[in-house]
This record gives sequence, structure tokens and C-alpha cells, in this order.
Amino acid sequence: MKKLSFVLVIIMIASLALSACAGAGGGGKALKVGLVTDTGGVNDKSFNQSAWEGVQKAAKEFGMDAKYIETKQQTDYEKNIDQFATEGYDVIVTVGFLMGDATAAKAKQYPNIKFAIIDNAYFPTKDSKACADTVKDCYDDGGLKNVTSLMFQEDQAGFLAGVVAAGISKTGVICSVSGMEIPPVVRFVTGYQNGAKWVNPNIQTLNVYIPSFIDPTKGKETGQSMIGQKCDVVFGVGGNTGNGGLLAAKEAGLAAIGVDVDQYNTYPEVKDALVTSAAKNVDVAVYEYLKAVKGGTAKAGMSTANLSNGGVGLAPFHDWDSKVSADIKAKVQEATDGLKSGKLATGYK
Repeated sequence: MKKLSFVLVIIMIASLALSACAGAGGGGKALKVGLVTDTGGVNDKSFNQSAWEGVQKAAKEFGMDAKYIETKQQTDYEKNIDQFATEGYDVIVTVGFLMGDATAAKAKQYPNIKFAIIDNAYFPTKDSKACADTVKDCYDDGGLKNVTSLMFQEDQAGFLAGVVAAGISKTGVICSVSGMEIPPVVRFVTGYQNGAKWVNPNIQTLNVYIPSFIDPTKGKETGQSMIGQKCDVVFGVGGNTGNGGLLAAKEAGLAAIGVDVDQYNTYPEVKDALVTSAAKNVDVAVYEYLKAVKGGTAKAGMSTANLSNGGVGLAPFHDWDSKVSADIKAKVQEATDGLKSGKLATGYK
């Protein structure tokens, strides 16, 4: 009898311990997650907004405390990261390639904080074969052991967008209104142009890089200029700057292709013009990262989203579904299969 009572006591203690653990989110206190946006702001109808949605979903499901800080100018990157660090945050997510140097510096300064950065890849050592010609993104201290790089093969999504654009173009001229000439944007543009040429080798592809992600006025003016050169499908690639290009297409009664997220849902002002969007599922990538943090399985290094794992792709055609022919849809499927298998290349190196 005494033995049975002892066993019952042990069971009760274990149950209470498990209960207390569950009530505290499995770790005694809720994880604090901070998101630092790039200059586009958290409601940019694109990149930052999608990242924040991923944080919110994880926070709701896993009982995390979440907050964001909107960066107003690039010189504030480090200050904003510092704010979360000094407030005791466990995880900091930074949004965008331009935050690479600031994130690396602060990850070294705060080794006990987990970081994730979208669109900037860190390589293990200075001598890594993966390093570019310059070594600004390579670190010779053995790597950033508390940083996960959430990367995307934007060139694959851009390629599919180019297939659609070439298929629906009537003038034989398509264009892209792009933000800063940084790797993620270049991948989108390169894929877009080569996807179009894969369908129609004679198609003309116009592109302008604008050194800002927050200048919709300049984006609109650039879009109008290229429309004046017979472009009849406008791809907006670059936050609010690219959104200006989409608006130019809408006002001209032409076709537009969004970027990063399904902009039919996030930019309703131009939805009638939107054929599709070249989407990168930033919200999913951020959510999955935070899920791994919660489960204790998050790893430093690169995590790459592509067509094969569903991390990038085309958004639905929505209102344009009946206007996109079966032949074009078949071409999109052919390109998708080819890119997944490796038989088809986007042309981005």
C-alpha cells in the first residue's frame, strides 16, 4: 500500500510539473519575438507586412510575445535591434538584404539572442567557396552561430511571371519597375526577363532600378515612361516603389504583376490590373523558423525556399483567370516542372 501511495505521489508531482510547463509555453516564460522592418514600414503591402504576419501567426499559436519596430531610415537599423536586445527579447527577426551588416554586428554583440534575417546569406568562413568576389557577407570567425538566413529563389518565381507576361503581351514589350539593385531584386528581374524570352525569344524586356523601396511617385513615373515605350505588362519589383509601377499599369488599363505576396489581397487599389504575383512566402518562412525556435530545432545557416518546397511561386490569376489561355497555363506548368527538375535554368548565376 505504501509503495502504491509513493507511486501516486510521484505521478501527481510529475503532472503538476507538466501543467506548469504547459502554462508557461513550455519554458517558464513566453518567448519574446521582435521584428525590425526595413524602411518600407510594416504595412507596405509587401515584404515587411508578410514577415509580420508570419510573426503574428507564430505568436498566436505558440504563446509568444511579439512586437515590431518600423525602421524610418537605414541608419536606425542597429539602434532598433539594440532596443529589442536591451528589453530582453529572445528572438529578433530582421527584414531584408540591406540589414545584413547591422544584423551581423548585433548577432556578434548579443550571442545569446537568436536572429533570423530575410534575404541575406552569411557564409561560414572568409575562405568559403560560397563567398562572392567581395567578402562583405563572409565572416572569418567561424560563422554567425546564432543567425538563420531565410533565403528565397526569387529567380524561379520571376521566371514564371515572365512566362505569363510574354504569353499575354500584345505589343511584344514587357517591363519591370524595380527597387534597389540588390541580389533579391536582381534575381526577380533576371528570372522575369529570361522566362519571357523562353516563351518568345523576340520579346523586348525593359527594366529600371530605382535606388529606393519607398518612392511610389518615382515608381509610377518610371512605369508611365516604359508604358510610353509600348510596355503592356508591368512587373512591380520593390516595395512601395514597385507599387507605383503597378498603379501606372492600372491607370493605363494595362496588365500588372505583383511581387513578394499575393498583392491582389494586399493592394486592392490595383487588383483589377493584377494578373498574378511572383510570390515568396515570407510569412511561411518566418512562421516555420519560429516554430523551430519553439521546438528547439532552429539551426544557424541558410534555409532556402524554392518551387520544390513551396517557398516561392505564382499567386492565383483571380479576375484574370478566364483571360489567361490554357496554352499559357500549360507553359507555366511546363516551366514549373522544368525548374523543379533542373532541366530548365533561370539564367541567374
